[in-house]
Amino acid sequence: MKKVCIVGASGKLGQYMVPQLLDRGYEIVGVCRERSVGKLDAFKGRITVIPGFTTDRAVIQKAVAGCDGVLVVLTPLGVHQYASKTAQAVLDYAPAGARLIFSCGWHITRDGQDLYSPTFLAVVKAVTWLARLVRFADLNDQVEACRRVFASDTRWTVVRGSDLEEGESQGLPVWSRHVGDPILKSNITRRVDFGLFMVAALENDALIHEAPAIVSCQTPSALASAAKI
Repeated sequence: MKKVCIVGASGKLGQYMVPQLLDRGYEIVGVCRERSVGKLDAFKGRITVIPGFTTDRAVIQKAVAGCDGVLVVLTPLGVHQYASKTAQAVLDYAPAGARLIFSCGWHITRDGQDLYSPTFLAVVKAVTWLARLVRFADLNDQVEACRRVFASDTRWTVVRGSDLEEGESQGLPVWSRHVGDPILKSNITRRVDFGLFMVAALENDALIHEAPAIVSCQTPSALASAAKI
């Protein structure tokens, strides 16, 4: 795999993935809004940047052409189906056989077997209501975006992130198919390692058609699970 597109390259997660991909020798195409292009100045001359909204199908079609993989930050920005339109454009235009890696939160469930605490569910409900009220974001649109990904016959992986924190890398996160697994109890991941997991997933065929929920490998719950092995 040589050429990869990052949809949402100027965001925090995208900016972590760019150097990780460069270190692995990938050719990178980044998509971001025109006003955010400056955030990628540190990589000028090393990556190709295509400015535009990720919901613009023509922009996505141009960006993913010839790519072996596409990393998509599914941001449920605003109330105009930003996440689902972005996901659909990638699903429609990515080359056949390309690895498609999408990011989302733990609230996404693929098979309904995830076990959430009452507190978690209450927080998600409150955030969903408040964010939509002020027209900032629509978490339900991220749910719809993932529904479309799950229903597709592409070589997809949906990486579900826990709560995030900044800091130095702790290594590749551990994962489980279902929230509620004891290994995920600590519910915290370094954002840089969220990016690391997505980048690593590009060449991990075992994650095709999986929706791994991740947590940092150095958290108490991850270490406790490792000790039992």
